[in-house]
Amino acid sequence: MSTPLLTLANASKTFSTLAALQNVSFAIQPGEVVGLAGRSGAGKTVLIKVLSGLLTPDSAELVFAGQKLQWPFLAQSLGMGIVYQQPALAEQFDVTSNIFLGHEQGRSLGRWLRLPDENRMDVEARRLLTKLDVQIASVHEKVMNLTSEQRQLVAIAQVMARPCRFIIVDDPSQYLSHPYQEKLLAQIREWQQGGTAVLFSSQNLDHLFAVSDRLLVLRQGELAADARTDETNREEVVAALVGTGDRAQRTPVIWALDSYYQARRQAETLRHNQMLLQRDLAAQDTINRHLVQQLADQVQALDSANLALQDAQRRLLTEREEERKHLARELHDQLIQDLLSLNYQLEELEGRAEDDAPELADDLADVRRDIRVLVEELRRICGNLRPPTIDSLGLGAALQSYLRGWSERTGIQAMLHLDASFGRLPEELELSIFRIIQEGLNNTWKHAGATAVDVILKHTSPRMLLVSIADDGTGLDEDFSLSTLGQNGHYGLLGISERVALLGGRLNFQNRPAGGLLIQVEIPHPRVTQMDD
Repeated sequence: MSTPLLTLANASKTFSTLAALQNVSFAIQPGEVVGLAGRSGAGKTVLIKVLSGLLTPDSAELVFAGQKLQWPFLAQSLGMGIVYQQPALAEQFDVTSNIFLGHEQGRSLGRWLRLPDENRMDVEARRLLTKLDVQIASVHEKVMNLTSEQRQLVAIAQVMARPCRFIIVDDPSQYLSHPYQEKLLAQIREWQQGGTAVLFSSQNLDHLFAVSDRLLVLRQGELAADARTDETNREEVVAALVGTGDRAQRTPVIWALDSYYQARRQAETLRHNQMLLQRDLAAQDTINRHLVQQLADQVQALDSANLALQDAQRRLLTEREEERKHLARELHDQLIQDLLSLNYQLEELEGRAEDDAPELADDLADVRRDIRVLVEELRRICGNLRPPTIDSLGLGAALQSYLRGWSERTGIQAMLHLDASFGRLPEELELSIFRIIQEGLNNTWKHAGATAVDVILKHTSPRMLLVSIADDGTGLDEDFSLSTLGQNGHYGLLGISERVALLGGRLNFQNRPAGGLLIQVEIPHPRVTQMDD
């Protein structure tokens, strides 16, 4: 482990009787992106002000690049850059002046005097804004005349223009539309590749998971979690955010067929109401105490039920896959081999009977032909039970083989589109994705009346996989609801929903404008090693 670039030890800050930070300690390595999560009032803003030298803590020790710092300090002079939640710009200055404010480019005239080169700074300002895809009429426009989004992008360009060893990004996305949020994430990745450490605070967990190497979670001023991003998931982070038990000991809290995000919001609402009631508990009577306890018991019961259901479902799916694997092996290694052996024996008898009993030889040929058909059918069944190539060659090869056979069997044209550098995933994840696609294709075959289907697998980020199944069939009814599928005996789409929820993913069904159904699944996973070309 290399020497940390930044180390914060036992940081505490109290405002009157409110403890905003309580003994917060962590370290950040050079080139590491650390995500900072926390609900409103958790202490994120206070922590960022402490790290940027703007707020003096009651107690703390901060070491940056081997130097012990004393508050207040000027962060920019130490090689720190800060993108604030609210853009900190000089309103009366133009765009170029704001981007290079305090570190103007130009020629040095002596030791202390520097002559700014306005043309050079204008060219660099335009380059930075073009890189962010910002549309501003002129770099000489005063920033007070810009939109909130443009001002925030100028603030990002201001940090991009400086040589920084450490950058703090304080959730500026509230002013940024989705395309510019993606630009910011891309810029964070570029800083990381260049060896710059980043502390990225955001309310959007998907953004944190997309770019961070490690996640810090603040709750009520305390560090509730410090975990490698590849070793945790969104449900565990949410558990740390809202305080739902020992994160290391629990499986994901929310298990729902339609949308576990709705269940998460409901659980947070319950806990928020509980917190409000507890805050005023000292002034309440016995009835209010009883209500708070009832609410806590209901939340605990909901969590326990969700955990039990989720664990039971995981065990059921795992046992089912093991049974399928065992049965496929038994069929392939015993029954198919026995049939092939019998076929060879019949072939010998057929050869002997060709001269003495031609009719018998014809009958034996028919029997051998039936055996070959039976062997092919058994191989197809084995492939459905356990795709034969998935263990040795991976998900991509297994899907290519399965779609070929499925298309020949159903008469529906099937196309598979994979990322050029699609690599191996964990075995359990590969098998789950295969089953999701298998169920989706079966639904297309049985219910869609389709003539063609496209299956797409691609990474939308290093830790997010998109699975898309699109057909040209009849689509879904307007009153379609997952909750009624089980009652009507339709378990295919319901099974997809269950698997996606257990993987911590997202599922979306929608009818295509030109006709047909589009199934989209987003599945998070750890970074994987790409396969060699």
